[in-house]
Amino acid sequence: MPSGRLEELQDKVGVAFRDLELLREALTHSSFANESPHVSPRDNERLEYLGDAVLQLITAEYLFKLKPGSKEGEMTQLRSAMVNTNTLAALAEELGLGDYLYLGKGIAKGGGRSLKSLLANAFEAVLGAVFLDAGYDAAYHYYLDRFRALPEPVQDENYKGRLQQVVQERFGTTPYYDSAGARGGRQREYTAVVYAGADPLGTGHGSTKQAAEQEAARNALAELERRSTGRKGRQRRRAPEQPPEPLEALAEADVNPEVESGPLEKAMALARGEPDIEPEPGPRAEGSRDGAVAVVEAPAPEPEVKPRRRTRRSRKAEEPQPEPAATAPEPEPAGDRAEADAPTGG
Repeated sequence: MPSGRLEELQDKVGVAFRDLELLREALTHSSFANESPHVSPRDNERLEYLGDAVLQLITAEYLFKLKPGSKEGEMTQLRSAMVNTNTLAALAEELGLGDYLYLGKGIAKGGGRSLKSLLANAFEAVLGAVFLDAGYDAAYHYYLDRFRALPEPVQDENYKGRLQQVVQERFGTTPYYDSAGARGGRQREYTAVVYAGADPLGTGHGSTKQAAEQEAARNALAELERRSTGRKGRQRRRAPEQPPEPLEALAEADVNPEVESGPLEKAMALARGEPDIEPEPGPRAEGSRDGAVAVVEAPAPEPEVKPRRRTRRSRKAEEPQPEPAATAPEPEPAGDRAEADAPTGG
């Protein structure tokens, strides 16, 4: 049983109920109605349903007048912040609504009087009762007077507003929700499915219709993000490979002045026109091409190739040999020539 009296609560609400049993019904959880039907035979689920619809109208009218220059998407986000579970639970706590709830023994022992979902549902049910008993204006001020008096801005996890922006940008349409209530034990659980056109985007469950829709929107955002991430990953895999860095840049980055120059450094020195670096001594096959020259090409269209080194033997073999001259007659001995030239006596 509640610790507070209904007369005290109606003073806090600011409405003198003509039918006080309507207020009792708004505060009765289904668990109590099942355990003690002789005290309060009706639970508050029907009044909660009505109060939710009235709350949507109140906040829509309030924002329409408050922000004449706002677009539909911005007003939807603000309204979501005004009617989410955290906001309604905070308003119920300001009224001390938990002390007036009719709860079953098990839920009462489990801390149900401070449970946000139960408090939010009860606040909507009381709003529905105020609307039936005192009219729309009374319900309008019952909600807004308390909303404006909240000490701090309400923390909003507005998945529905964010999903609406994403769907409108990506699909050019507005998401809509299909909600249904189903009993799960003693407590009703709502199921909501959000659609973009004919395609379902996400499913959510919650103790209220708003909570189920928020969870459905959150799951839909996660699914759209997963699809977007997968598409970006496939695009990255198809992207062409980046060209490798120029060889000259790699050589300059890797040169260590304390380490003896290797073939790559020698090749870069040749390309820059620096004095030739004497290669390290070692055996090399005859006629082999110098390794440094083979790696780096000169920037000219027709690179000048450094000639092969030649050994003394190969250089001598490659030198052109003079053609053999005509064979001159062997000189005659001087004595024979003198005898031939001497005059004969006679």
